[in-house]
Amino acid sequence: MKKSYHMEIEKIVQNQREFFKTQQTRSLAFRKMYLEKLKNLIISNEDTLYEAIHKDFGKSKFDTFTTEISFILNDIDYYLKNLKSLAKPKKVSTNLVNQLGNSKIYSDPLGCILVIGAWNYPYQLSLSPIIAAIAAGNCCIVKPSEIAENTMKVMCKIINENFPSEYLYAYEGGIDETTELLTIKFDKIFFTGSTKVGKIVYKAAAEHLTPVVLELGGKSPAIVTKEAHLETAAKRIVWGKFLNAGQTCVAPDYLLIEESVQEQFLEMLRKYIKEFQYTPDADQYTRIINTRNFQRLIKLIDNEKVYFGGHYDEEKLYIEPTIMTQIDWEDSVMEEEIFGPILPVISFKNFNMMINIVAGHEKPLAAYLFTHNSEEKEIFTRKLSFGGGCINDCVMHLSNDNLPFGGVGNSGIGNYHGKYGFETFSHQKSILEKTTWGEPNIKYPPYSEKKLSWIKKLL
Repeated sequence: MKKSYHMEIEKIVQNQREFFKTQQTRSLAFRKMYLEKLKNLIISNEDTLYEAIHKDFGKSKFDTFTTEISFILNDIDYYLKNLKSLAKPKKVSTNLVNQLGNSKIYSDPLGCILVIGAWNYPYQLSLSPIIAAIAAGNCCIVKPSEIAENTMKVMCKIINENFPSEYLYAYEGGIDETTELLTIKFDKIFFTGSTKVGKIVYKAAAEHLTPVVLELGGKSPAIVTKEAHLETAAKRIVWGKFLNAGQTCVAPDYLLIEESVQEQFLEMLRKYIKEFQYTPDADQYTRIINTRNFQRLIKLIDNEKVYFGGHYDEEKLYIEPTIMTQIDWEDSVMEEEIFGPILPVISFKNFNMMINIVAGHEKPLAAYLFTHNSEEKEIFTRKLSFGGGCINDCVMHLSNDNLPFGGVGNSGIGNYHGKYGFETFSHQKSILEKTTWGEPNIKYPPYSEKKLSWIKKLL
């Protein structure tokens, strides 16, 4: 069985390599044609996409559009509008020693790209990297996550029925197929998922010296000080944490709250959880993706430390938004990324000491600070290393395509969105063009002390 996987995948990759050699993907008109085609397919199949994701984990049309479809359509529109300027050779200054000449940087497509998507935002995290790769002039294979089985099947159907496989192909399957894909040489691999699997991808890519982008995760803190607008902070944290039932890589993983406002703030969190009506059958609240993740999450709930929530229904894969207090850094809920609707709360008295503690942990994918204190803002941005984040909001930095999205350290390698996605899937090729006249003779042998003195002045 594995042999047939390998032969099939190798054939597709080989066909893509041959097609890439024809230079057709270098044409901006060609890239735009297929970007527009993908856009039209997303729009015309919108209801089918909604139906599939609702089957997988009960995600509503509203959430699917705002957190997935709109991102994809905006990405396509960005590249359709900006592709000419992104692809245009960039002229840079030429240093004195290379006069008379001019210097340019060309954005070259890399070739054949593998994108391995994630299940929690299955459309966005599979298709957005593909859109950037297409815009940059590459051929692509996408492997959607099999955990969200229905969305995987619908994406594969839409792509494979409408695009030539030698240009864009969606590969359906599970761990075996992904493992076989990783034995083949690609020109870049883009992976979104857990740090554990990211290490496997990175190791496999190293066998072929294949560059990678790893979009991982981590324990992203939300920090609230007494200088914050508490009502706004509570509302935004509840929304950001329990969006997609907490199954979001940039969701606030835990809350750090200044002790003097803790009780007041906890009551505000309770209020907004109730107001947003995250009930078992609510349209605005998804279920946990599968039983394995459900069981993992309920083991993290310590009933003695539950401030709010804690109820669950395994049959419906429902976990009520849960706040846990009196948490220590050593508690099991603080060991790894939660990736679910559980919010542990740790109080602090000294802002600087708390920041130093956070800085001593692995670098997260995101971090959020709620305050109006300019000194606290400066300390937060200067002392903490994280992929990206917000001050006085959470999650929303993803919606600005002028900001790069990616991790650092344990939370990832590389970034994308907007021009950064184009650059991620391009090679920046340097070209120096010189005239054939007017060149001094000082760099050529035989050497002399006089030539050396001139070289020292020029360099």
